[in-house]
Amino acid sequence: MAYEVNGTTIETTEAGYLVDLNDWNEEVAKVIATEEGLGELTERHWDVINYLRDQYINNGGNQPMERIIQKAMTEKWGDKKLSSKDMYTLFPRAPSKQGLKVAGLPATNRKGGY
Repeated sequence: MAYEVNGTTIETTEAGYLVDLNDWNEEVAKVIATEEGLGELTERHWDVINYLRDQYINNGGNQPMERIIQKAMTEKWGDKKLSSKDMYTLFPRAPSKQGLKVAGLPATNRKGGY
């Protein structure tokens, strides 16, 4: 499997995760989001994507579990306490999995979302 982005072929794993996280950019994220059925990415999608990339790149390969993502976004957005449903509205196939894919990061190997 591969993604075509602006005339460039981006190599992926069989599951659609980027082979090289350095191939990622916002245009790649938009293509992956379309393939994932997410439609146009909102500011909140980008907040989650950027949080996941920051955690992975600047925190030793950390891939936060869903509760941690949910807590971080509650703090960032200053909303009411977010629920799992709020996060799954953004990433229906799990923020900690589908979010990683759109963020151009490797698939998580842990089981479950929490």
